[in-house]
Amino acid sequence: MSELLKNLEWRYATKQMDASRPAEQEKIDRILEAIRLTATSSGLQPYEVIVVKNAELKEQIKPHAWNQSQITDCSHLLVFAAWDNYTEERVNMMFDLVNEERGFVNEGWENYRQMILGLYPKRDAEVNYQHAARQAYIGLGTALIAAAEEKVDCTPMEGFVPEEVDTILGLKERGLRSVILLPIGYRADAGDWLVDLKKVRRSKENFITEMN
Repeated sequence: MSELLKNLEWRYATKQMDASRPAEQEKIDRILEAIRLTATSSGLQPYEVIVVKNAELKEQIKPHAWNQSQITDCSHLLVFAAWDNYTEERVNMMFDLVNEERGFVNEGWENYRQMILGLYPKRDAEVNYQHAARQAYIGLGTALIAAAEEKVDCTPMEGFVPEEVDTILGLKERGLRSVILLPIGYRADAGDWLVDLKKVRRSKENFITEMN
């Protein structure tokens, strides 16, 4: 745990990436696996991760992300894209997958399926998207920690136009909406004003409340 905390101290929201130094694919694969294994509400995994390595696609996205250079200088651009809605088909897909992988049907699990089916698909699509988007942020948190463990740099970005990114990547046709971008690569040796500044966080006393 002490090594993890050191790595989290080391990481920062990289402002300037070295476009000539791509992140190793095996490190990216481990980060993606960490995201895949992370928690989601009811285990539904209501989002996907789109990994953009294609330079032309990154160039198309850049002007819709405030022209931030990390978009094109990173080696892998992760796009967290949430389900646009919870449908009976999507809910059943995940419950059926659990039954298939575990090799048995549990009555309690099936009762829970019916409860979810009685709630989620009946809600407004925007309510369901917002719920799914919050699950994507759990995956983002895991990605930040995993990247720090792998000693590769990244920076989460909300500064982009989701509708434009959705169009470029064809997400609407897949029932997905982009939530947040995460460029991954290595920090540049020079030109990043943030790299040498002290990491500042609120004190434990001002951040954590213990109720014994």
